[in-house]
Amino acid sequence: MSAQSEESARTKLKIDQVSKNFGGVKAVTQVSLDVPEGTIFSIIGPNGAGKTTLLNMVSGFYHPDEGSILLDSQDVTRRKPNERARLGIARTFQNIALFQGLSVLENLMLGRHVHMTSGVLASFLYWGPAQREEVVHRRRVEEIIDFLKLADLRQQPAGELAYGLRKRVELGRALAVDPTLLLLDEPMAGMNQEEKEEMVRYVLDVNEEFGTTIVLIEHDMGVVMDISDYVAVLDQGEKIAEGVPDAVRADPTVIEAYLGADHE
Repeated sequence: MSAQSEESARTKLKIDQVSKNFGGVKAVTQVSLDVPEGTIFSIIGPNGAGKTTLLNMVSGFYHPDEGSILLDSQDVTRRKPNERARLGIARTFQNIALFQGLSVLENLMLGRHVHMTSGVLASFLYWGPAQREEVVHRRRVEEIIDFLKLADLRQQPAGELAYGLRKRVELGRALAVDPTLLLLDEPMAGMNQEEKEEMVRYVLDVNEEFGTTIVLIEHDMGVVMDISDYVAVLDQGEKIAEGVPDAVRADPTVIEAYLGADHE
C-alpha cells in the first residue's frame, strides 16, 4: 500500500478542529484529521455521524464555524469551491449529479471548466482560440474515457446509462479536474457486487497510477478495510477513532458505536 512509501509522510490535507452547526444541531464538533499524501483515507460512521458535512467543508460547499482546513499547507478554509477545484480538489456525490441530457463526453468536458480560460460555452461552440484550447482538453478527457472503459458510450446521454455506469461517469468528471485530492462520497452506494468490484479497482488505480490522494466515505466495511491506508470514525459529529484499518476494526469504542447503530 502507498502508506508505506516515504512520500506518504507529507500531509496532503490537514483538518484542524473544525466544527459546523445547523441551527441548534451540532453536525461536526472539533474534528481534526491529517491525511498523508498518496494515501486512501476513509471516513466511516453510523448515519448522521457528520461524514458528508465534513466532506462538504473540505470541498468548500460549507465553511466551518470554527477551525481550519489546509491543502498542501495552504489555508483554504474560506476559499470558494471553484477556487479549491483549481488548487486540485475534486469530489463525487452520494446522489449522482450529472447533466442527464448531455453525453458522457460533454459531462467530462464540463469537469475541465476549471482549467479553461475561454469558458465552457466558447469551448463547446469553437469560438476563436477556444477551438485550440478545446483540443487540449478533449485529449485529456479521451484519456480518462479510455481509463474508465467508457469509449463505446462517449456519445451516449448520461441519463440513459445504467446506474453503475453513471457512477463511473461521475468519477470521470471528477478526474477531469486532474485532482491531487479526490473526495468520494459513497461511490459504491446502490451498486451490485460486480459494479462494486469494478469501482474498487478504479479507485485503487486512481490512487496507485495517478498518485491521487483519496478521502473516501463508504458504508461497505469490507471495502473500507480492504483498500484503506487509514480510517477515521465519526459518531454524532465527533471523531472517536483513527488509525490503520486493523486497529480501528478492533477498537471497542468503534464496535460499540456500530452495535448501537445496528440496534436502533
